[in-house]
Amino acid sequence: MNRIRSIALIGVLGAGSLCAQLPDRATLSQAIQEAVEHNLNLLAERYNLSVADARILTARLRPNPVVTAGVDYIDFLNQFTPDQNVGPTEWNLRTDFLLERGGKRARRIEVATDAREVAKLQLLNTTRLLVLDIQNAFVDVLQAKDNLLLARENLTAFQGIVAVNTDRVRAGDLAKVELTRTQVARIQFQNAVRQAESRLRVALNHLQTLMGRQVPSPTFDVDGSLRRDAQPLVLDTITTEALQLRPDLQALRKDQARSEAEIRNQIAQGKVDYTVSTMFHRQFYNGISDTLGFFFSAPLPVFNRNQGEIERARQEQRQSEVRIKAAEAGIRDEVRNAWVQYNTSKDVLDSIEHGLLDQARDVRETMEYSYRRGEASLVEFLDAQRAFNDARQSYNDARADFARSLYTIDSISGKAGQ
Repeated sequence: MNRIRSIALIGVLGAGSLCAQLPDRATLSQAIQEAVEHNLNLLAERYNLSVADARILTARLRPNPVVTAGVDYIDFLNQFTPDQNVGPTEWNLRTDFLLERGGKRARRIEVATDAREVAKLQLLNTTRLLVLDIQNAFVDVLQAKDNLLLARENLTAFQGIVAVNTDRVRAGDLAKVELTRTQVARIQFQNAVRQAESRLRVALNHLQTLMGRQVPSPTFDVDGSLRRDAQPLVLDTITTEALQLRPDLQALRKDQARSEAEIRNQIAQGKVDYTVSTMFHRQFYNGISDTLGFFFSAPLPVFNRNQGEIERARQEQRQSEVRIKAAEAGIRDEVRNAWVQYNTSKDVLDSIEHGLLDQARDVRETMEYSYRRGEASLVEFLDAQRAFNDARQSYNDARADFARSLYTIDSISGKAGQ
């Protein structure tokens, strides 16, 4: 708990100094580790464990004894006489001890302990979702870097075209209007580079925020490549793993056990408790007279036998059963949808790699060669360039989508965050 407090204090009050100590480059595993340690939402979730520990401590406490001291028959008006059968002044000291019945303390501890396990599993589920967010943000950065590389390659290639056209205009082999058209197209490619740089910076800032860095570093970058698993996945295996490993489903099942313990706790609360008391009594009259008394008291369970809380606990237990069934159905639906996305992204990626990309590259190179020789028009060359850009962009998107589908399946199956 002290470690959690220290991390939270650093994250909240020392954001500037913290970012100065953190590396400017990170792999995916390093980004996940940093997020688990510094993400503020996750830090806040960890405090639920400390709260649960405090509730366990409270559940273990026993009832306090009650001490009562009193003074009676005080002659503050000086009216006491031997003929008046009142007085003399007396004082007493009484202690009351509550004896809990029905195993109330053990039942309280059981409920509080189960509640802590629920909080622990909910923390694991929050970690699972955070890991998926980090993985998707990491993919966004890599995709933005690929798109920026494509935009810069296009700009570099077209700058070469502008240089050739400039020489041809000077030599009188090309009309000046054709050079102007290529210069306008170059400006468009320059704008595409600026937009790609902006998207990359936004993706890097988002990733750093998820990692817990409140002041993103402008020089931060990532190391790694897009995930590309060759081994095929089995739908039934993913479904089985999800139903066994998902921490949110485990939390619901543990909450069902907690609700069953709550029923036992409320039944115990309905048991009558006994109060055992002792009282020391002293009188003052022609000497000192001391007496000792013992008392026993218990409420009569005529009206209140904790019926309402017992029924409430039973209804919550039934509610937890329905929630578990709903969660299982939802998980199966998530697995099916993730499976569809995985297969679709894999098929799209394979089709682009084995046909579209190479064909678009060959067409662009052919049209560029023909345009340089004056055998093709600028419009034909730009069409070929646009087709190649679309193919490369589709390829980058397909690689990123396939990587996201793999991370999503890991998360849905419960592997992420374990």
